[in-house]
Amino acid sequence: MTTPAPDSPDLPAAQDPANAPDPDPLDRITAQWNEVRPDLDTVPMAIFGRIYRIARAVGDQMEKEYGRFGISRGEFDVLATLRRAGEPHTLSPRELSSTLLLTTGGMTGRLDKLERAGLVERSPDPHDRRGLRVTLTERGLALLHEAVGAGLAVQKAALGAMDDEQAAQLSDLLRQLLSSSEQH
Repeated sequence: MTTPAPDSPDLPAAQDPANAPDPDPLDRITAQWNEVRPDLDTVPMAIFGRIYRIARAVGDQMEKEYGRFGISRGEFDVLATLRRAGEPHTLSPRELSSTLLLTTGGMTGRLDKLERAGLVERSPDPHDRRGLRVTLTERGLALLHEAVGAGLAVQKAALGAMDDEQAAQLSDLLRQLLSSSEQH
């Protein structure tokens, strides 16, 4: 099979040099490695370097956006977990810690701040005298409703250079990568 010429209409857009994105810092880093160690396959370095930089940049933007609502990203995660739990938006601190992969001490600090702000309420567990239940308040639900939209707007803006098909393809590829890396 022959490869179409660069200006051929049969060439996929991603392979067309005219559609190539401008070089980024990872291109420079991998080019330097290729100069000093041509025996290395630097594609994984470029992929994971980009994943890390994207996560950091978008994460910082989301942290700033959530700050407008008086919450951190970690506190947003607590509110969102309670919301996704469905009515009555209640979980135990242990369930929250497990879902968010936090220590109970780390969860206690988040819950203290959220409770002081009136966004969650702690109450005794009716089925376990030693346990507590954490419930999303109406105020917390309203704040989360606004914050989740704002956070998604940041994420959507980050994907702005892609069409819907490209974004779906990227999501599928990242799901595959995540699955294989969690198995190792």
